Formats: sequence, C-alpha cells, structure tokens
Amino acid sequence: MNEQLKAAIIQDDATGRVLMLGWMDGEALELTRSTGLVTFYSRSRQQLWVKGETSGNSLHVVEVVLDCDEDAVLVRVNADGPACHDGSTSCFTPWLWRKILQREAEGSDASYVARTLREGTAKTSRKVGEEAVEVVVAALSEDDERVVSEAADLWFHTLLLLRSRGLDPAAVEDELRRRSR
Repeated sequence: MNEQLKAAIIQDDATGRVLMLGWMDGEALELTRSTGLVTFYSRSRQQLWVKGETSGNSLHVVEVVLDCDEDAVLVRVNADGPACHDGSTSCFTPWLWRKILQREAEGSDASYVARTLREGTAKTSRKVGEEAVEVVVAALSEDDERVVSEAADLWFHTLLLLRSRGLDPAAVEDELRRRSR
C-alpha cells in the first residue's frame, strides 16, 4: 500500500445518519464501486476487508462521491445490520448508550446496568414509570437542579428499557425524524 488513504464516511441512505468512518486506498475504492459492498483498507492489519464478511452486517452501496480534493469519500449505503462493532447502529452513538452496552457486556454483579437488564423488561419498565413521575413532581415543585437530576434518571432508564427490548436509540431518533416531516 503506497498510495494515500482516503477517509471514507459511511452514511445511511434512508436516514442520513453517519454510520462509521473507515479508510480506503485505491483498490478498496474500486472494489467498493465494482462489487457494491463497502470494502476498507485496515491500517492495523495492512489489508483489505469487506464490511460484514464476518458479522454479516454488510453495507450495500447506493452512491460513492469523492470530495472536492478527492482525499475523502462519502459512501451512501443500505446496511444489513448495525455498523458498529459494539452492536450499535452507528459508531457515533451517544456515550451513555455505549456505556450501557459496555456494562451489559461485562456482566458484573456490581453493575446496576447489568443487574437491571438481567431482571428484564418488566423491571426496567417499572423504573421508567417511577422516574417519569419523579420528573413531573420535580418540574411542578422543585428547583431546576432537581428537574435536571430526575430527567437524567428518566433518560438513563429509558435507554435501559430500549436495551432490554433489543432496540437501539437510533430507532427513536428515526421515529422523531419521520414525525417532523
């Protein structure tokens, strides 16, 4: 590999969401165009790899566009599954979601996240209901600091509920985007 690598920004064609960033050399770019499957150049392994070849989460090319300097490429795709290695729809998922996935994967009994998720959707649903009531009470009778604290609890437990159902927060974002049209 003696030519310059290009940053490859991978974007979901349907939602416009940036899914990931990878690197392409000339050969990876040509294979991406000719096969219709996104191919990257791995800087760590010093070789080509087709996204999804092991996970099954392939990225099907809709359009490939080079930027004005031809040193970066935008690839619009239809994805077969999550783009991120951690199971998230996007590698640019909010930090709190990543932390939830990490704690779940670690599975420690000391982790509130892991314990709550093991207890199932009924447990997380009750916590969401409890936290929602606390937000309302705080909004009606307490200071802003308390409202923020309770809203954080509700936000966190809503993400736990989504995870307990196997849903990604991107699905909520997609629904809100759909409603705004």
